[in-house]
Amino acid sequence: MNIESLSPSEVERDRQRLAQELAAESGEDWAEGYRPGSAGCHELLDRTALLTDMLERYLLAHPACVARPEWYLLTEQAAAALRELYQRVGAEHLTVDQPNGPATE
Repeated sequence: MNIESLSPSEVERDRQRLAQELAAESGEDWAEGYRPGSAGCHELLDRTALLTDMLERYLLAHPACVARPEWYLLTEQAAAALRELYQRVGAEHLTVDQPNGPATE
């Protein structure tokens, strides 16, 4: 089985292109609304959890996927990547001091 993937430099080039498009559409400070601790970051965390759940329920458990070891492996790898993303986003998002949040002592 051969899975083609982009090199890290190609991925970064794509990310920068998307960032430039967002800046052109929404202004240079577009990322501020998506920093850890923001509603935009919380939305990413929620969507990651939703997609992980959907992938596990509807793909990983699908009989056609279970019947093919190579499909099951790819699906499990995709689910693992989403679980890792959820953990990384959550680790930063949930540790940011929230304005108007609960007081810490």
